[in-house]
Amino acid sequence: MAAAAPLGCRLTRLACLVLLALLPGLPAETLSTNRTHFVILSGLGGEPLYEKRFADQVKDLEKVVRRNAGDASLVHVLSGESATRKAIEDLFGRLKKDVAPEDSLAVILLGHGSYDGYDYKLNIPGPDITGARLKILFDGVPAERQLVVNTTSASGAVIEQWKTDKRIVAAATKSGRERTATMFAQFWVEALSSAEADTDKSESITAEEAYNYAERKVKDFYESAMRLATEHSRLEGELAGSFTLARLGKALEAAADPATRELMGRREALEQQVGALKLRKESMAEEQYFDELQEVLIELAQLQAKIDDALGQP
Repeated sequence: MAAAAPLGCRLTRLACLVLLALLPGLPAETLSTNRTHFVILSGLGGEPLYEKRFADQVKDLEKVVRRNAGDASLVHVLSGESATRKAIEDLFGRLKKDVAPEDSLAVILLGHGSYDGYDYKLNIPGPDITGARLKILFDGVPAERQLVVNTTSASGAVIEQWKTDKRIVAAATKSGRERTATMFAQFWVEALSSAEADTDKSESITAEEAYNYAERKVKDFYESAMRLATEHSRLEGELAGSFTLARLGKALEAAADPATRELMGRREALEQQVGALKLRKESMAEEQYFDELQEVLIELAQLQAKIDDALGQP
């Protein structure tokens, strides 16, 4: 493969390795701008305290998601009495038709979950929906990058069942045996608009950053209350470090401009290609690996310069 013309020279292998180490890993093979479809599902609270807690979480989460989605039609919310099994299945039936393979899907589950030793269930009006049925619905959506965040009690029961090479799964509990209502949901919602969660100061919040923030805040909550922790979260999936969920500050303002938003989408796609190369490295010849990596890194650097100009950054 020929060296990329803009630089007129080859990057050294050491330089490639340094740049690679600084970039988040994302598994995608396309450079097209993708859309992220958001689904918020919240079941029944069962008593006034939890009904209000879950309703407030849905309201806050919907607000930040709509602000970041850039298109109201990409945000789908089912909560409380409206979150019936039929409504959930109808929604995923529409997503199956509307979502393209190059799109992304982010599903956030709030409320109560249960586990009887065999099946996980999300507590909703009417017959509860099982983890097995939800997996079928997730699998039916053609988005090649998916994130499912299950903040309910007993959520850890479905991690192994739901995770795939292309699907990140975050759960508030490590197993189905942790059945107490969780604090994880509250802090996950907070993370999506928190500068503290933006640990790399990129003015964007990834799934990994949101998870790390929520995990840390849950631990702090139990320690400050001097209580034994009844939840221990888990995150599975190599995509988490580069699955962008929210933007902050100038990045959020710039994303309101369709042209700049497209540049950001192209950057994320290029970062995904770097991630794909990292995963394929062991099966590639060394020369081919560095040739392909060099080409992507050069394009990524040029694109980042355009984004910096749009954001007014040096």
